[in-house]
Amino acid sequence: MIADGKKRARLYLPKKWTLFLMALPFVIYIIMFCYVPLAGWILAFFDYVPGIPLAQTEFVGLKYFKMAFSQSDDIVRVLKNTMAMYLLGLLFSPIPVIYAILLNEIRNGKFKRFTQTTVTFPNFISWIIVASIASSFFSTDGQINMLLRIFNNNAAMVNVLGNEDIVWIFQALLGVWKSFGWNSIIYMAALAGIDESIYEAARIDGAGRLGCALYITVPGLMPTFLIMTLLSISNFLSVGFDQYFVFNNYLVADKIEVLDLYVYRLGIKLNCYSLATTIGILKSILSITLLFSVNRIVKKVRGEALV
Repeated sequence: MIADGKKRARLYLPKKWTLFLMALPFVIYIIMFCYVPLAGWILAFFDYVPGIPLAQTEFVGLKYFKMAFSQSDDIVRVLKNTMAMYLLGLLFSPIPVIYAILLNEIRNGKFKRFTQTTVTFPNFISWIIVASIASSFFSTDGQINMLLRIFNNNAAMVNVLGNEDIVWIFQALLGVWKSFGWNSIIYMAALAGIDESIYEAARIDGAGRLGCALYITVPGLMPTFLIMTLLSISNFLSVGFDQYFVFNNYLVADKIEVLDLYVYRLGIKLNCYSLATTIGILKSILSITLLFSVNRIVKKVRGEALV
């Protein structure tokens, strides 16, 4: 028996090494880009100036932490923008669920694959290209205004990209268009896990397609939707940088500047590296606190933690 156990261990060991080597590049990537940069947090405690060695830089302790809290007007503004973008994204979060349910009801396999590929494709387009497409349609010289002039020469030009009154909803809709197909893949996987015998029993009892969707599919997806929503709460301060960076202009700067874009402006444009690092630290601490708080709430509600 002992010999058989050793033999099985020898056969299993190469498989473990294979899996380890497959995961190693991703582990190295995470360490390099997520953990090594944490060493830069030390800049928050020094009056850092580029070009001067850190050893010759004045240690200022918590000076920039106090300064971050003293700039309440700017912080409140960017937090308001960040929160607005996050809440709008949360409002539209059921769209991937609805799409997954509708896609699951399609019986034509070719049409189903075509639809899923078409809707998922925008996720692989960079925000720079999305901004170029949006500019060609919604700028003052774009296709929308050209069509308006065709039907009415005196029609007022519509400047969607420079209208701060609609910038939040416009950016939220762009985010939904770009990501909901990709996000629906998670719910498609959850649908595959629902026992088909439940549907068969419901059909025998006289339930139609709508009844099956309402009373079987939706409840089956709710745990996944709840977990995804709760996980997003811990990450609400990171609503995205690329999107708001490429759509930023002086007409909507006050409304589109989220926290990540504000940190970028402080650090790269204004050379306030220490202050930008400090705000980044505070953001990370708040995000971790939210994650563990949400995890604790879920553990009390569901009896099982997320992490």
